[in-house]
Amino acid sequence: MSHQIKDFSHLIGKLEGLSAPQIEAHLGLYAGYIKKLNEIEGKLAKADRSLANYSFGEYSELKRREVVAFNGAYLHQAYFENLSGGNRGKRSEAFEEAVIASFGSVEDYLKDLKASGISTPGWVLTTKNKVDGMLHNYILFEHHIGLPAYQDIVLALDCWEHAYMIDYGTKKADYLETFLLNTDWNVVNKRFKN
Repeated sequence: MSHQIKDFSHLIGKLEGLSAPQIEAHLGLYAGYIKKLNEIEGKLAKADRSLANYSFGEYSELKRREVVAFNGAYLHQAYFENLSGGNRGKRSEAFEEAVIASFGSVEDYLKDLKASGISTPGWVLTTKNKVDGMLHNYILFEHHIGLPAYQDIVLALDCWEHAYMIDYGTKKADYLETFLLNTDWNVVNKRFKN
């Protein structure tokens, strides 16, 4: 399978508080993950599986990095998909009811989301947990470390420095507020419903 780079250029210059250079740089990084994923999968198809080894081997190293590139590509897609420079909509009644059942209030959910963002150099994912049916904010320290099994991703928040350093330097809390100003709740509502 060849993974394709999705076009998110419609976001450039349209997001409140996120400059065109910031989004262009971030989109370039996302494209790099897609390219690297395709490269890894191509090499895996030809790698000698008989030489697999926990310590070191071409196949083994490619397998260890495969999920990094895969999640790096598709978490970025989820992130850019849940941003909008236009009609952002509002949180649906069903989503807000789930938020209240899971966090106590919408305000507490947003506080938890931002606190989670401050707590990780990687990702925050709001998920619907298939085990308990509740919404959770999970933090990932890398693209592939920290997400429990049986989760449906509802919202993806990139907290890596590359997502905000051009515009915010080390002011991550300001970036988190900006992210929420640009969150496309229509997308979040649809993910939650599905």
